[in-house]
Amino acid sequence: MAFGNQSAVKEFILLGLSDNSKMQVPLFQLFLTIYMFTLAGNGVLITAVRVDNRLHTPMYLFLSNLSFLDICYTSIIVPKMLVNIAISSKSISTAGCFLQVYLYLFLGETECILLAFMAFDRYVAICNPLRYNVIMNTASCIRIISTSYMTGSAISSVDIFFTATLKFCGPVIIDHFFCEAPSLLQLSCSDLTANNIVALIGSTTLIFIPLSLILFSYTQIFLVVVKIPSGKYKAFSTCISHIIVMVIFYGTVMFMYLRPRYSATEFTDKLVSVFYTIVTPMLNPLIYSLRNKDVLRALRLLGRIRRNHHNIFMVFLSEESLYCEAMKLADDEVSLPV
Repeated sequence: MAFGNQSAVKEFILLGLSDNSKMQVPLFQLFLTIYMFTLAGNGVLITAVRVDNRLHTPMYLFLSNLSFLDICYTSIIVPKMLVNIAISSKSISTAGCFLQVYLYLFLGETECILLAFMAFDRYVAICNPLRYNVIMNTASCIRIISTSYMTGSAISSVDIFFTATLKFCGPVIIDHFFCEAPSLLQLSCSDLTANNIVALIGSTTLIFIPLSLILFSYTQIFLVVVKIPSGKYKAFSTCISHIIVMVIFYGTVMFMYLRPRYSATEFTDKLVSVFYTIVTPMLNPLIYSLRNKDVLRALRLLGRIRRNHHNIFMVFLSEESLYCEAMKLADDEVSLPV
């Protein structure tokens, strides 16, 4: 990727969450713990979906892709932040900064679209159950997931193209803990008209259109569920986890990008960014697993598989030990004088 006018800018400075030296160790420990829980939780959820054949359905295929996005989403931010805290370095190269912006936009926009399709999946399952297997077949799911990734990639490529051609002529200090597009644009001395138009189109496309599909889907689901004489909670329970995740994700994104920039302090922006870039990816697998009996059953199956593998490994070690002892005794017998 060519950066045009950015050839003179070699690196940016990330101020991070706090400049208090006493807070660096606690912050490092906190975010390292959250990151490890995020990797473990989402990794276990992906593995559970793969090992349990009963979870090879569209809803859980989307869920495993959501977990994959969460792992990637937090991995483009947290490791660099931890390195900067550990070595007391606040710099990030120009190429690294723009790559971080691109991946951050790409993964976030893909997740917006995927959440909308997950709502549509629940709409079909509840409102058109007899046609569910026809509408949400394997080919359709692959097209939906591919569309989510390709659309996110296309829109983020346009965003990063207009951002990368800007000129930065002032202090290249970003008052944030990662390279976020709005914070980066504040450093530019170029005309931002094109960037603002692209941002407006992008926010409309990736917030209002998916959100409209989500609202339509759940409105139809609600109208169908209220007419069911019994089992209303069971019919709606499959949607509760998705609604919680959707409210958290879209609520924080709309707070960050659909409000006037002067309506909150930099500290508030950082706290909200921490929530939706670091904390939310950790919470998502917990929300889905704790309220979902199918996922809990798959996790128990995964636990049994792990125990069985451990037992087989221990038996193998025992047999190896017995074999070694037998060979040692045989060698001793051969070496005895006649």
